[in-house]
Amino acid sequence: MPRPTKQQIEDEILETAAALFARHGFKETSIQRVADAVGYSKTGLLHRFPTKEALQDAVVERALADMRGVATEAEGLPVGPERDRVVLTGVARLAVNRPGAVALLLSGLMSAPDSEMLQQVGAVVFAAFGVPAPECVTELDTPRLLRIVGALGALAVTAVACQGKAEAGHLVDVSYDALGHER
Repeated sequence: MPRPTKQQIEDEILETAAALFARHGFKETSIQRVADAVGYSKTGLLHRFPTKEALQDAVVERALADMRGVATEAEGLPVGPERDRVVLTGVARLAVNRPGAVALLLSGLMSAPDSEMLQQVGAVVFAAFGVPAPECVTELDTPRLLRIVGALGALAVTAVACQGKAEAGHLVDVSYDALGHER
């Protein structure tokens, strides 16, 4: 069996850390707990991420990079059903491939909706859909913003509840319906 690459090791650490931060909170998740969960020594983990804060920053940066990638896929498309499907498909892929990150975002919404992390990720998500950030929303934007939040909530909750058994296409269908588009 080939040894995992440096990137595969980092992916596993960041995904596991995201899931643990979601489940136990940042304060209650120790470096040792993350190391144990991924099967590495605490020293080995600290070699890659010198502090718990550095690990948290890496988890958040990964979520932002992933969402920026989704936003790039939708760039240039007019606001509407086609763009929405592209964004939802990208987010569904993330939910299937990185369930820990999705769980972290959900837990953050419930425990710290005003956190800087969520504001950063939210700005990227809303831009992907072609909607201004919530603080810039006008009355005309509010119904679309609410539908987007509902669609993402439906996608995320379904992905987490299905514990990795949901296919990306089904997640897109659930969230697309929440946006009020005809399939």
